[in-house]
Amino acid sequence: MTPSAFITGITGQDGSYLTELLLDHGYQVHGLVRRTSTLSRSRLDRFYRDPSIYGQRLFLHYADLDDSTTLRRVLMKVTPDEIYHLAGQSHVGLSFEMPESTCEMTAMGTLRLLEIIRDLPKAPRLYHASSSEVFGQPDQMPQDEQTPFAPVNPYGVAKAFATRMVGVYRKTFGLFACNGIMFNHESPRRGENFVTRKICRAAAAIKLGRQTELVLGDTLAQRDWGHARDYVRGMWLALQPETPDDYVFATGQLHSVQEVVEIAFATVKLDWRPHVKQDPRLFRPSEPARLVGCAAKAKTLLNWEPQTSFVQLIVEMTEAELADKAPPDRSRPS
Repeated sequence: MTPSAFITGITGQDGSYLTELLLDHGYQVHGLVRRTSTLSRSRLDRFYRDPSIYGQRLFLHYADLDDSTTLRRVLMKVTPDEIYHLAGQSHVGLSFEMPESTCEMTAMGTLRLLEIIRDLPKAPRLYHASSSEVFGQPDQMPQDEQTPFAPVNPYGVAKAFATRMVGVYRKTFGLFACNGIMFNHESPRRGENFVTRKICRAAAAIKLGRQTELVLGDTLAQRDWGHARDYVRGMWLALQPETPDDYVFATGQLHSVQEVVEIAFATVKLDWRPHVKQDPRLFRPSEPARLVGCAAKAKTLLNWEPQTSFVQLIVEMTEAELADKAPPDRSRPS
C-alpha cells in the first residue's frame, strides 16, 4: 500500500527537499499552501510542471494554520499516514518585528493541528520541526534533548510552546508525535532574508559587477550550520521507529558569520575586505549564544548524521547564486 504524507510549509526550503525525499521513497505527498495573490511555487516547479507527478503523486491543498475548519477538512479528506509540520514564521529577526503573528502561526498553529489530529479517526504520525532557538542562551554546551529551554526571542518562545505541546499530546493522548530540535540548516533554497543566503547572493552579484558592497550586522555571531538536505532525512527517520521520541539534529560544530563571508568570497575568487561593511542597526536586540547541538541520540537510534560539511554547504550555495545570476551562454546554438 502506498504510504501518504502531508506537509505544512511544503513550498519552503525544507518542504521542497522533504517532498523530493518522500517521492523517492514512493510516497503520495500532499502539501498545505496558503492562498495568496502569487501562485509562485518556485521550489516545487519541476514537480508542478510534470504531469506524471503533479496530480498523480503530489497534491497541493489550500488551507491555513489559523483556519481550523479548512485544515480539518483537508486532513479528513487526505487521511495521511504521516504529517510533517514545518510551516511558520521562521525568521528570528522578523519575530521581534512581528511577535503576535509569529506566535499565532508557530505556537497556536501547532496547537490547532494537534487538536485536529487528536480527533481524526486514524491518527497519523506527526513530526514537528522545532528549533535550537528554544535553548536561547544555555548554560551547557553542546545542547541535547535534556537541555532546559531558555528562549531569548519571540520565535524561540513560540517554538518552545509548540514543542512542549507536542510532548503533552504524546503523553496525554497517546499520539505518535515527535519533535525534531533542528539547528540551523541552509541550502541554495534558503530564503533571501537569511544571512547565509544574503552573503552568498552578494558575493556572486559583486563578482558579476551587479553589486558593490554587502552590509551585515554582527559577523562574530556563531551558529551550528548544516545542509537542509541532511536534516529532512532526519525528519523522515524520526517517524520510522515503533515509538515516538524527540531528537536533536545538528552538526556539533560552531561557525561564524565571518567564516561564511570568507568562504563565499573565496569561492568567487574575491577579497571580501573592500566589499563588506558592518551596520550596528542590523544587530539583534537579543542574540542567542553558544548554540551548538549534540545529535548523539539521533545517530544511535536513527543512524542519522550530516553528510555535507560546512565548507561544502557555503560553496554549493555560492556557486548556485553565481550560476543563477550569470548571463546565458549565447555562443551555443539554440
